[in-house]
Order: sequence, then C-alpha cells, then structure tokens
Amino acid sequence: MFSRARSLTLGLVAMLIAAFGAIFVGTGVAQADSALVYVHSDAMNKDIPVKVLKAAGGGPAPTIYLLDGLRAPDDNNGWLIETDVEQFFADKHVNVVIPYGGGGTFYTDWERPDPKLGVVKWETFLTQELPPVMADQFGSDGVNNAIAGLSMSGTSALNLAAHHPDFYKAVASFSGYPTASSPGYAQGIQVSVGEMGGNASNMWGAWPSASWLANDPLLNVGALRNTSVFVSAGTGSPLTDPSVNPVSASFDPVKFAQMVPLETASGLSSSTYVTALRAAGINPQVRITGTGTHWWNFWEAHLHDAWFTTFAPAFGQ
Repeated sequence: MFSRARSLTLGLVAMLIAAFGAIFVGTGVAQADSALVYVHSDAMNKDIPVKVLKAAGGGPAPTIYLLDGLRAPDDNNGWLIETDVEQFFADKHVNVVIPYGGGGTFYTDWERPDPKLGVVKWETFLTQELPPVMADQFGSDGVNNAIAGLSMSGTSALNLAAHHPDFYKAVASFSGYPTASSPGYAQGIQVSVGEMGGNASNMWGAWPSASWLANDPLLNVGALRNTSVFVSAGTGSPLTDPSVNPVSASFDPVKFAQMVPLETASGLSSSTYVTALRAAGINPQVRITGTGTHWWNFWEAHLHDAWFTTFAPAFGQ
C-alpha cells in the first residue's frame, strides 16, 4: 500500500511544484465575542497578533488552536476571512485561538534563522508561550486542548500533536500532507517555503535529515495513541465547481492548477497516513471524499464535522 502511494506521488511532483500552497483570501463577517491580543514571543523576539473567540458560558473552558495556510497574512487569518468560524463557535463553550502570521513556516521551530523569515520558533510559541496567556486572560482550563490546520498547517497540526501528546487531546488535519519526508512531498514543501521567501534547509536541514523524519507525521503515528484524530481530504475532483471542471464553459485553467493537483496529492498522502494510524491501533475520524478541491468551503465543512465528531467528545461536551 505504502509503495503504491509513493509511486503515484512521484507523478505529482511537477504539479506540486507548479501549484503548491496556492490559497487565497476574500472577505468575512465577524460574529462571535472576540478579542485581538498581542502576545510577545521571547523565542522569536516579536509580538504575535492572536484573535481569540471567547468561550460561551463562562468558567474554565477548553481551547482549540486553529492554524492558517501557507500564505497566512501577518494582519489576519484565512479562517476569519473565508469561513463562518466566528458564527459557528459563538454558542460553544470553547476558546478558539487564531494566530496571525506564520506564512511559509510550517509552524515549526526552525534550526537556523532565515534571511527572509527571520527567527522562526512557532512550536515554542504555540506550546509554551501562548497557553499561559490563554489561561491567565481567557480562562482556558489548561487541560482540554486541541489543534487543527489546513494544507500546510494540517501537516503542522499533526506534528504538534505528535510532539506534545500530553498537551493536545485532539487534532485535525484538513487537506494536509502527512507524508512530509516522502519523495515528491518533501520537494513540494521545499518549493512552497521558497515561494514565501524562505529556505527549507534552514527549517529542517537538508532532506532527508533527522529533522525531516521527526517532522513527518507518517513516521510518528504511535505518539497519537491517546489522541483523538480527524483526517480529511479530497481527491481533487472538479465536479462540484464549474470553474475547475474542464468540460464547463466557465472553466478557469489557472484556478484548476491551483486547486485540483494540491488536493489530489493531499488525498493520496492522507490515505497513506490513515492506513498507518490504523496499523498502530488508532481509530481516526476519516473524511477522504471523492469530491472536494483545495479551498476554504471544503475546510469549513470539515471543521464543523471535526467539532461534533472529534473535538467536543474529546472535551467531554
């Protein structure tokens, strides 16, 4: 199974290099009681803007950390811009933490400073520097934590959960690439970091170094035996969107190249990862569908699903 998926992956390398990480932003409408705070990171020596959707109902609350994609802006977050996240969580007893920035970083601790992206220590920020602020200012209970991400950060969320299994009770990857060190996927990651001006050799060293292997969710599934896991992806089928359907009069070849190959690659990678989870005795919630493209409406729907099937049960709600 693994060798077949790897062989299929090699055929997608050119498409990944051409399109990896093409995620766009639009407009959104605020709904929830929220606050924008600036949290200082000693590790990165800068202030990180963080939007917090406050838990309904008062009292100690669980916390979901929600990460952005490759082209994450420094002054907003795609979840806020493109989805109904504020409205959806407005009546739920959970804090939702939505940091700004992190574009091209894979939300990891880089081995070396980067000329373009600077000192990158997102793992330290998310797991050591931000949680005390959530406890002190927003009543996070410090026990019931989850993390989720899409595309680039779907990989990141799985890595963070595997590296800190005592901190996160649940994790969700939406259209992630959990075979990060595999041929094709590793090169796609290198190119995507480069698109944001960074050098992936400053992140995890030369592929396939020990750091690449340590940040490959496929190779670390055993760490999630006590974690609730949600994995979703599509096959890149264009049937639900005329603009990426080659037989449609409204077909947009540029949009097709940006939305379809990425999701096809994610579907293959995620399927391989799910097989490894099950082999390790882990029973994830899986939504690998025959439709869906690399776009926010797909991730919005799966975030809703992940809340009801994975996060809320993990929090005892």
